[in-house]
Amino acid sequence: MQALFDLLVGFLALLAAAALHQLGVDFTSAPRAEREVHRVVDCPPPPSSAVTVSEPAAAPSC
Repeated sequence: MQALFDLLVGFLALLAAAALHQLGVDFTSAPRAEREVHRVVDCPPPPSSAVTVSEPAAAPSC
């Protein structure tokens, strides 16, 4: 019984596709354009999270 039902549904889908084709409906999608790939430079490494303590820097001489 299930096979008969599947056959009937498939036949109706075929008839619907044929009728819509006669009206000019196209179900095929247009080919998509290739996506461009832009290569970028890797990000620099993040700053160290360790805190270093040193003597205060001398005033810059101009």
